[in-house]
Amino acid sequence: MKEIDQRLAAIKVVPVVAIKDVNKAVDLANVLITNGLPCCEVTFRTDAAVDAIKQIRDAFPEMLIGAGTVLSCEQVDLAIDAGVDFVVSPGFNPTVVTYCQQRGVPIIPGVNNPSLVEQAMEMGLRTLKFFPAEASGGVAMLKALAAVYPVSFMPTGGVSPENVRDYLALPNVHVCGGTWMVPAKLVDEARWDELAVLVADVSGIVASE
Repeated sequence: MKEIDQRLAAIKVVPVVAIKDVNKAVDLANVLITNGLPCCEVTFRTDAAVDAIKQIRDAFPEMLIGAGTVLSCEQVDLAIDAGVDFVVSPGFNPTVVTYCQQRGVPIIPGVNNPSLVEQAMEMGLRTLKFFPAEASGGVAMLKALAAVYPVSFMPTGGVSPENVRDYLALPNVHVCGGTWMVPAKLVDEARWDELAVLVADVSGIVASE
């Protein structure tokens, strides 16, 4: 997990994408890479997710790829076979966490309160997703958690250009997840030039941190 943490910390913002058409996966990944975000979290909310991950991995072997919205051990197997570097889940499921640990793939499970943080720490986890970030108290909640728990968070859910700097300024946040630079409509319509502008803007935010 240490290597993944270091790579995520260097990138600072992970684009969270739901790819409906596998034929658009490589083009989307190319936009991300060429505009300064060599990473993506491909969510398992679409049927195209597994094949999209495979195509991105084949086209860009060095890209940092996560599988998001992973809810079961079966999906963990699919993600690993597709070639992901890490797994992300929206909640904290001990069964899925244990299975990822057994299979040797880093997992970043979702938490949003002290009890879940403590359960995750009990299982040896020190990097956690804070989800849904804004609805769960946002920056104020993360500041409160920082006073107690020696863990790092990846806030996702409501993170935007307006507040991402506030999140990244927190000592217990080393990366954020977001969808604003990869809106589904632009991906579905293959509007790569417009996506490139949004991604480049995020790269500018990251560079200024």
